[in-house]
Amino acid sequence: MADGKEYISRPDELGNIHISEEVLAVIAAAAALEVEGVGSLAANLGSDLAGLLGKKNYSKGVHISVNEGEGVCVDVSILIQYGYTIPDVAKAVQDAVYTAVENTSGLSVECVNVHVGGVIFEREPKKQG
Repeated sequence: MADGKEYISRPDELGNIHISEEVLAVIAAAAALEVEGVGSLAANLGSDLAGLLGKKNYSKGVHISVNEGEGVCVDVSILIQYGYTIPDVAKAVQDAVYTAVENTSGLSVECVNVHVGGVIFEREPKKQG
């Protein structure tokens, strides 16, 4: 596993299970985007660099960190759609990400930090005629 990716390992009765941090970030991103009121994920430096290098990054706006023996911490940066209450949407994102990461990976989620980077306004379609 010397391909430059960070892995989270957990022991199992038959050996060890290694889960890429990128996989956890994609799971968290998908869960956040399912929440009503989330317009998109906000870009962070890591995803901007990946975009410049021509790599698709489905986990933009998500950062995973592992605290030894304590669990996983997830930071999610979002843009909220205009008209939604920010604290309500942020709490729903926390709940969705927490549940998705714990249920799919079996890892303990210590915290989910939501960073609201802005508001998205829907554009009205141009009237023809």
